[in-house]
Formats: sequence, structure tokens, C-alpha cells
Amino acid sequence: MDEVAQPAFLQIQDVVKDFNGFKAVDRVSLDVAKGEIFALLGSSGCGKSTLLRMLAGLETPTSGRILLAGRDLAEMPPYERPMNMMFQSYALFPHLTVWDNIAFGLRRQGVPKPQLAERVDAMLKLVQLASFARRKPHQLSGGQQQRVALARSLARQPQLLLLDEPLGALDKKLREETQIELVNIIESVGVTCVMVTHDQEEAMTMAGRIAVMSEGRFLQVGKPGEIYENPASRFVADFIGNVNLMDGRLTVDEPDHVVIDCADCRHYVGHGISGTEGMALTVALRPEKIHLSRNPPTAEGSDFNRVAGTIKEMSYFGSFTVFQLQLASGARLKVSQSNVQRHRDDSFTWGDSVWAHWSRSAQVVLTQ
Repeated sequence: MDEVAQPAFLQIQDVVKDFNGFKAVDRVSLDVAKGEIFALLGSSGCGKSTLLRMLAGLETPTSGRILLAGRDLAEMPPYERPMNMMFQSYALFPHLTVWDNIAFGLRRQGVPKPQLAERVDAMLKLVQLASFARRKPHQLSGGQQQRVALARSLARQPQLLLLDEPLGALDKKLREETQIELVNIIESVGVTCVMVTHDQEEAMTMAGRIAVMSEGRFLQVGKPGEIYENPASRFVADFIGNVNLMDGRLTVDEPDHVVIDCADCRHYVGHGISGTEGMALTVALRPEKIHLSRNPPTAEGSDFNRVAGTIKEMSYFGSFTVFQLQLASGARLKVSQSNVQRHRDDSFTWGDSVWAHWSRSAQVVLTQ
């Protein structure tokens, strides 16, 4: 996904939503490019759904502006806004066929019958449900119902598509299969999309950019890889993926490296930071960036970035195994190891004493 173009297609400018003194959305600003798939990611109550409802016109901002293609949406009632919203429940009419569900909004728009039929048939072809046109929703699987709801949302050719937990009603395997399918359909139409989800994997798979929300604010906005590899805060690091967070103090502060002393180990980080010696810091270390060995590493500088521990827990996930090591302080260290071989003679198991070690570029230093 290319960088956001200027001017942005969707502009959210210092938007606040106050419910009797409680700021559900607190001065958020965001630019979304035309054709972009953007995700609002956060836990329940963080304000993401409230922001989506303000885009749809179902809530009115207390202050701030929302512009679409340069036009202030405050001037437009919900039914006039060039957008459609797809809900988690899909909200399909049970008494109507798939064809009539997709046609419903077009009929309300007064689209002439020939154009209506042509567009409905095109939507059915797009979502690969042409052979299901005469079925009722209860005769479809969850994934098929989801595609009908998407086809109905796209049939009116909205400029902006809003998705509220679009795959939340599906089981894990079907959800994973549908994520790519949904992205391909949205991109083939070229519609701009803002989606809300609490599922980090869903956001990272589907969206070109993500905003991580907490307590009504954006904590970080960026591409999935940027947020995962370079979290801006302890909250973001902990919310996106698995991570080991180690509190420590800065003991060496040089332009090309720093050393941070934590309870169980010393971190040598291969770049400088804007800090002062003695300041409190947090080191974030992803489990998959840690290596395990039975003997301590012997390379130059091996006094750093290593720690001894005992395997207390193991979780096998097929393609990888997660180990939990108990360290001398009593803290736990999570290590993820890919299972690239079917059988290993040197496999680790419960109770083993091992060494965990990692490179000088594996850690992220967090100051907040």
C-alpha cells in the first residue's frame, strides 16, 4: 500500500465524542487515502465503534469535523451519505432470497429494474454466489451470509464502506479463509474501506494501515509491519502480538548502542536512543526473535542478550512451539520456535535447563 496521498479522501479532524462527561472519542485526527483499507483496532470500549458510527452519521461529533472528498459530512443526514455500513450480524432479511436481499437497497433508491437486475447479478458474480441467488439466508453457511451482506453493501456503489467486526460471527478457520477473500473483493471494486475490529490478526491481514486505539485516542497509526516491529508504547507492544516486556535502567548511552540492565539480563541494543543514564526503560522482545540452546552462547559480547532459564510450560501449535522459561528472578520468558523438522533428536521438553539468546537488533526500547 502506497503512502497516503494528499489531500486525503477521508479526513477526520480533532473529533471528540462526549457522553455526559465521558469522552468516548478524544480529539482524534486521521487521513485515509482513496481506495485504502484502514483498520481501527482496539479492545471493547476503546472508542472505535463510536468513531465508525460518527462516520456513518449514527452519532454526531461533539466537536471536530469529518470530511469525505472535501465535503463536511455534518451537512449530510445518514441516508444521504455516500457510504454503506456492514454490521457483524449481517442484518439479512430472513424472508427474502439472496437476490432480493442484495436488491433491497437499490429498490429503495429507485434504481430502474433493468439496471437493478444487472447490478445485482454483477454483485452475485463478484462474491461467487450466483448459483445461490434463490436461496434464503438460513440455507447459507456463515461465510456465504457474510458475502451476501458485503454484496448488498457494495451494490449501491458507496464511496466509503464501513465494516463493524465484519468476520466476528465466523469460526476461526473460516474467518482466516474469508479475510483474504474479502480484501480481494474490496480491492477489485476499488472502494475506500474503514473497518473496526478487536482482532489484531484480522487487522494485520486485511488492512494496509492500522490505528491502535485506547481510551478514545490513537496510540499509534501505521502499516502492520511498522506497528509490530516498532511499537510506540508499552501498550501497543503488548496489544499487538506476543511480547516479553522487561523493565530496566539505562546504564550505557552511546550514539551507536545502549546497554540496559534488567533483573535477569543485560541488553545490548545496536543503536542509540534519546535518553539519559539511569532512566527507567522497558525492553520489548518478541518470542520468535529468541533462540534456545542447551549451552551458553560463546560469541564475542555474549555476556549480553542472553539468560538462563528452566522450561516450565510448552504449547504446541503445529508450525511452532511456545516455551515459557522461568528465570532466576521468578519472571517468565516466552520463546517461540518454528517446527521446521518433523522429528528432532535435540527437542526441548519440560524441566530442561536452557539458554535463551537474541541479536543486538531484536529488541525495541520503550520510553513510555
